[in-house]
Amino acid sequence: MLRNDVLQALQAWHAPAAQQAWARLSQSYPQDVALDPLALLIQALAQVPGKPAPDTAALARERQSVHCLIKPAALATLGPQAACQWLVPLWRDIAQRGAHLRFQAENADGHSAALWLLAGDWAAAEQAVAGIESWRRIPAPLAWMAEARYRQGGLDGHDKIGGQPAGAAQRDDQRAWPMLAELAWLAPARFDALQRHLADPLLARLRRRFDAGFDGAGDSSDLAWFPAWVLTDTPALATRLALAQPSLHSAAERGMRLLLDLLALERLGRHHDLVARRKSLRDLCAPLYAAYMASR
Repeated sequence: MLRNDVLQALQAWHAPAAQQAWARLSQSYPQDVALDPLALLIQALAQVPGKPAPDTAALARERQSVHCLIKPAALATLGPQAACQWLVPLWRDIAQRGAHLRFQAENADGHSAALWLLAGDWAAAEQAVAGIESWRRIPAPLAWMAEARYRQGGLDGHDKIGGQPAGAAQRDDQRAWPMLAELAWLAPARFDALQRHLADPLLARLRRRFDAGFDGAGDSSDLAWFPAWVLTDTPALATRLALAQPSLHSAAERGMRLLLDLLALERLGRHHDLVARRKSLRDLCAPLYAAYMASR
């Protein structure tokens, strides 16, 4: 009952009441294992709202502190679902206090966009990324934007491939597919982490088939070829992936552009041009060429 008094005050975000209830619990049961984690949550609660962060390094340290200390304490005392909900105002407070700071690659986790994602405010995260110069050429903000777009409308705002928009029509520049393709070319390892984090059923199925059927290096670098390979497995996604902006013109990006050309030439029946494009694809990436020809 005494523990519940502390938890109820914490979930109401009432720091004085939580402190008083904790003192009663401590006096009656000084050896209770919940005392220390509850004290951490009360301390965090008492510090909200805080002052603007002086720099991104300080904000990154706060994020680390919440992730390594406060979050485990919340999970231990509140349980997974309630803990995630309880942490939202804390993440929001940290994000707001860092809104004035510019992006620094060395302290990327301290940028407000990353914190808005933790708070579940996808629109605020998207707005924060949009304020970063050349964000589409930097792995971290590109991944944040891809997640923000995905959380707001799925992979492309449609219920299924070829279906109708789930709600309001999704503008081409708001789709997640192009962002994911560009991220795979730019930073395959970060694409790997984001794909696992999103846990999207379609992406997961495509990833399993890619891992089983693409004979590459056998590590995360292979994922640079994932957008191109997707076209060999699911050509219906061509219109989505074609929206990806030119990136660094890597071999993997050129491979996807070649496959888009090949699919268009097939529809037009231009067999002479198909032979030349197929040779270019074979010379560029033998595993991708093999995947393409396997369905022909």
